[in-house]
Amino acid sequence: MTEKEYNQCVTLYADNVFRFIVKNLRHEEDARDIVQTAFEKLWRNRENVESDKSKSYLFTVAYNQMIDHIRKAKRIELKEDFQEDGRSQQQQQSGRMKKILMDALNRLNETQKSLVMLKDYEGYSYEEIGEIMDLNPSQVKVYLHRARLTLRNYLVSPENVI
Repeated sequence: MTEKEYNQCVTLYADNVFRFIVKNLRHEEDARDIVQTAFEKLWRNRENVESDKSKSYLFTVAYNQMIDHIRKAKRIELKEDFQEDGRSQQQQQSGRMKKILMDALNRLNETQKSLVMLKDYEGYSYEEIGEIMDLNPSQVKVYLHRARLTLRNYLVSPENVI
């Protein structure tokens, strides 16, 4: 990978990697650190990484860094206040839906949450997710199915139906 290809990689993938990490961690500063570390590792290993594999490499490194961070911190904090005064009914309902969805995602373990984020938010194929998370495509499908069942069961419970 040349310096020009590396710079193109930063331009193309920095926002996607950051969005993936921040959705899982819910802490922007930690997410920025993880993304920076991922790009630093890509820079150091640019001779060994093919340009067309750089996206997968970045997500793999960022995912592994995120797991290490979660293991060290042993907690994820969500600091959003959905009950601000003066909001319209539609904004309040939208905020409630976001809170319910975030609560549903928080019920998943790290692996399940990452699978859902990679597949449904980032649009990766089962094979690509398997490469990133070091799983085979069958495991990805099974784990993703179980995660979606957990989400569905939580979202259709009477207290969460809007």
